[in-house]
Amino acid sequence: MNKKVIAIIAVIAVAVVAIIGIGINKTKDIGKTHNTISHEQAVKELSRLYNKVDIDTASPEKAPITSIASSVADELPDIDKSYPLTVKGKGDVDIEIFTSTEKGGSGTDGWLNDVAEDFNAKGYKVNGKKVSVSVRSIATGTAVEYINANVYKPDAYTPSNEFFGEMIASSGIKINKVSDKLVGNTAGILLSKKAQTAIKEKYGEVSFKTVVNATQDGIITMGYTNPFSSATGLNFLISTLNSYDSENILSDAAIEGFNAFQKNVPLVSFTTLQMRESAESGVLDGFIMEYQTYINDKSLSSYKFIPFGAYHNNPLYSIGVLSDDKEAALKQFAGFAGSQQAQKLAEKYGFNVDLGYKTDMKIPDGKTCIAAQKLWKDNKDSGQEIVSVFVVDTSGSMDGEPINTLKSSLINSINYISNDAYVGLITYDDVVTKQLEIDKFDLNHKAYFKGAVQSFSAGGGTAMYSGIVVGLQMLEDALADHPNAKPMLFVLTDGEPNEWMDLNDVKTTIDGLNVPIYTIGYGSGANMETLGEISSINEAASISATTDDVIYKIKNLFNAEL
Repeated sequence: MNKKVIAIIAVIAVAVVAIIGIGINKTKDIGKTHNTISHEQAVKELSRLYNKVDIDTASPEKAPITSIASSVADELPDIDKSYPLTVKGKGDVDIEIFTSTEKGGSGTDGWLNDVAEDFNAKGYKVNGKKVSVSVRSIATGTAVEYINANVYKPDAYTPSNEFFGEMIASSGIKINKVSDKLVGNTAGILLSKKAQTAIKEKYGEVSFKTVVNATQDGIITMGYTNPFSSATGLNFLISTLNSYDSENILSDAAIEGFNAFQKNVPLVSFTTLQMRESAESGVLDGFIMEYQTYINDKSLSSYKFIPFGAYHNNPLYSIGVLSDDKEAALKQFAGFAGSQQAQKLAEKYGFNVDLGYKTDMKIPDGKTCIAAQKLWKDNKDSGQEIVSVFVVDTSGSMDGEPINTLKSSLINSINYISNDAYVGLITYDDVVTKQLEIDKFDLNHKAYFKGAVQSFSAGGGTAMYSGIVVGLQMLEDALADHPNAKPMLFVLTDGEPNEWMDLNDVKTTIDGLNVPIYTIGYGSGANMETLGEISSINEAASISATTDDVIYKIKNLFNAEL
């Protein structure tokens, strides 16, 4: 009996100790922000990690920078590999249409695909020949680059709005509007409840203009997509300029107003997904999106939709000179897309919603649109210095085509990095090599940058986190001389990190330093989930690329951010 009592007491004692232990563990961080450290603590932790890294220093040599510029045609990837057809027609007369992605995807984003499939199934004919439609879903700005560079011309093109159609016309390519409106959509700002309240209290109403004013005055934070690639992003840029001077969006007053607005924009997103993630984390009070996407995503219901800018009527253009049969087939398809059946499907997918929104904003000509993009490129940082470091994978898996493509992409990127930016360069395999200290990207530094890139060779392991630590330390040192600069880290890799550090070792340090880390993974070996997690720490973009399109994607990233 005594033994049983003792055993029971022992069990109870163990349970009590376990409960106390769990309680202590659960309550020890009460009052603290879990996994968050101050900037000062992050700097100390960075120094500790940095002192553990094996570091070499290269002796940079200059390379002549004549003939570094490549044409847009050379940068664009193979269209069939990067943007395959979403609908493939098999008619005697087949019309290929470039479409914006909200019409050429799947589910509620696949309206044009579904209409094209229905059209093809009907067996329509022109002059006794069966006609069909092929559809290629491609980002609006990318589509224009293929067309304007004469790399690939579809028979027809349907962007979200008219801006990019005007840009094609300005290039001298024959373009004709077949339909003013295939399907209706509206661009808008999604605004949090907190931001709505703040704007209403300050300005009396919530409108596009008061959102712009609230951003300029630092009351809210806004994010928008890259106006070089996104129709909604370009609409937002032109609408913002228009809000300062509706008569001339390129006037001194418009530029001055845009610069004041842009000073308080923390994020120009590479993707809509990145913007949404930033809003969910509380970094953004507002961001832009089309109504059709907004209404189909129930998780966005807490945001108020504020319409702005030009209508997104998804016009349909013919490109170049088409044969009489193709002209007739395209008009036949435009009529089919405008039929009651097709338009009912559009309504089901979230298009054609009457929001009671009226706009008197004029569509600028193509040259003005291009000038607005250039204005954005030159002024998006509003005079703030940029300090950046490239952290480049030269491990054994990079041998051959990957390292050669990487060299080409980095040398090509010289064209898209501002002369006023400060740039450093490191590589990593088993060890980390400082290839180039941070300096202003003037002609002299460009020559050293090109020389360093040309010297790259592949071999060894993948010490990516060591490279990130060294890059962060270089940025931290540079910020001592440029305290108001915007720091950025760009990590390029094709593999899985396999050296002594992992993400858990550096995550809180990255967070505390508040440095955005843009990651570019290419090839099947890149762990995009991990790279995405690294980039999400401080609201940066993560890009998946292949050896076919890495040059183009890196160019777009640097064009937007540097």
